[in-house]
Amino acid sequence: MKSPNTSPIYSPLELSSGIQVKNRLVKAAMEENMATDNQLPSTELMRLYSTWAQGGVGMIITGNVMVDHLAMTGPGGVALEAETDLTAFRTWAQAAKHGDTKVVMQINHPGRQVFKNLGGKAISPSDIAMDMGKHSHMFPKPTPMSEDDIQDVINRFAITAQRAQQAGFDGVEIHAAHGYLLSQFLSPLTNKRNDRWGGSIENRARILVETVKLIKANVDEHFIVSVKLNSADFQRGGFDIDDAEQVLEMLAPYNLDFIEVSGGSYEAPAMQGRSADERTLAREAYFLSFASQLAAKASMPIMVTGGVKRLAIAEQALAENIQLIGMATALAMTPQLPNKWQKQPDYVSPLPVVNWNDKTLSGAATMAIVKQQLKRLGQGKKPNLYPSALCCLVKDQLNKAKLTKRYRKQYQQELS
Repeated sequence: MKSPNTSPIYSPLELSSGIQVKNRLVKAAMEENMATDNQLPSTELMRLYSTWAQGGVGMIITGNVMVDHLAMTGPGGVALEAETDLTAFRTWAQAAKHGDTKVVMQINHPGRQVFKNLGGKAISPSDIAMDMGKHSHMFPKPTPMSEDDIQDVINRFAITAQRAQQAGFDGVEIHAAHGYLLSQFLSPLTNKRNDRWGGSIENRARILVETVKLIKANVDEHFIVSVKLNSADFQRGGFDIDDAEQVLEMLAPYNLDFIEVSGGSYEAPAMQGRSADERTLAREAYFLSFASQLAAKASMPIMVTGGVKRLAIAEQALAENIQLIGMATALAMTPQLPNKWQKQPDYVSPLPVVNWNDKTLSGAATMAIVKQQLKRLGQGKKPNLYPSALCCLVKDQLNKAKLTKRYRKQYQQELS
């Protein structure tokens, strides 16, 4: 183990936009459900991000910020649109910049991954319903998108990126992973179109490429533009590593600042360490082998996220040509982890593990534990490192029900 002060993890990285990130550790996106009733950043959310910035990360990527308030990944989420008041967003960006930390807004559209009880727009490239086994009823069958729908989504991504820049964020990350809308276009399992938006990988990637092009045309050159991309869907016949390599090649001309490599979807939550196609994922840094394969051919820096909890593993990733190391759950449980590693390089952050028979409920319980810690941090409290999974799940479900009721009441006319 290298001494912590000379670890390459703490070396700066200059991105193609000219922005320098002070170290290689990145707070990756997590779902927070902590917005106000107008989908604006709350005081608790600002305190949470200030805590992470003070913990020593070089860059923070926000949880999902939706490009359409009628298409939310969950209740209590943040949305940023053309007419949104930027006051709270400016305060949020400032809170995350402590100690020269850079802050990047993750921007997203859920497509078909919209909960039925929330209402709103459930759209997708094709009318392929979610297959969640006995939990499939939680999601509506999506409406196939028209040409106008596709152009509207592309425009919305560009508007949200432009407004993020106006609010003082250092950049945006376009979410094209985890089974959300752009990922639905990329996957042959969910994209059955026979027009210019479907079929070949070039056509399936068209909406992502057009989104990148329009965003780059509408923001300053010194503004980070990045993409979160699945290495694979982890479902038989889905988007795979060969597709990912071709997408990286298609994105190469646009001088992106970095690509974050992840994987999976609601149907196959590989981002929680579980696959649906019988591939075995390593317990720690479970996308590292995929990210290393992509990094060997990529023209832009690659960031890997998923399961990192030790400095030695983060250093191993850098040795395999990965430039940025994303951490999510580890920073929910140990928000000061980058600073802690400076003095205690052997420290291992605890991560919650829920191994119930029902994999969907296990995943929901794991997320509930994480969200409970985020809520505690937002209230100025310390994380509870050993919470009850069942208690966290019950609390999370009750909170979601309350937030869902609030959301539906507020947008009753628009949702009907």
